[in-house]
Amino acid sequence: MTANPVLSRDTDGVRTLTVDRPDKLNALNRQTLQALDDAFASAANDPQVRAVVLTGSGAKAFVAGADIAEMNALTAIEGREFSLLGQRLMRRIERLPKPVVAMVNGYALGGGLELAMACHLRIAADSARLGQPEVNLGLIPGFGGTQRLLRLAGRAAALELCLTGAPVDAVRALQLGLVNRVVPAADLEAETMKLAAQLAAAAPLALRGVLDAIVLGGECGLEEGLQFESAQFALLFASEDMREGTTAFLDKRKPQFHNR
Repeated sequence: MTANPVLSRDTDGVRTLTVDRPDKLNALNRQTLQALDDAFASAANDPQVRAVVLTGSGAKAFVAGADIAEMNALTAIEGREFSLLGQRLMRRIERLPKPVVAMVNGYALGGGLELAMACHLRIAADSARLGQPEVNLGLIPGFGGTQRLLRLAGRAAALELCLTGAPVDAVRALQLGLVNRVVPAADLEAETMKLAAQLAAAAPLALRGVLDAIVLGGECGLEEGLQFESAQFALLFASEDMREGTTAFLDKRKPQFHNR
């Protein structure tokens, strides 16, 4: 039986998921896509998990792309199924009711950049390289890259990255809005886990409300988004965590949130 290509570790409410195919630069084949989908479903359903960190094994790659050897043998019908499998995973991550932080430790190319863009926040090592090189293979991004690049970085950047296939360094990725922070490679894990711990200590229902309002709001018109935000805001007044948070503020103490 093939080993699970996704490792999982829990630390104080933070689940770290690691794509573990370092000999393939953590390339995404069908088994790995399914294992990631299962891992994120498990994280969503585990009440002990407050935040998720996603990274890749080894020092060279976050995820260097989809598995080209596997793709080379696919028919058109199988290619569509492969695309839909990847898109379902990316959508699951994007819609996860808990914050997901991508720890981009190296190459994030093709499916790897698509995976990172599906996460809510991205911290990159200064040595990371990000891009959509599919055009060099006679393909286009198939896991949502054209759409998320357009929304994150804008039309000009999306066209540049997808038409040229050329990667950008971490500093350029930060300028384009593809990543939230760039840190020295030696500090990447510590800085990412610090952020994840901060998220894990926050009010879970409020975090979910933020994620829902921003992710869903970005997919509809302004008026609909405002109505949805107002509904989410009002719902939190029925939560114990909102009473705890406001009371703790008035009492000048640190709140203790319990996800209810």
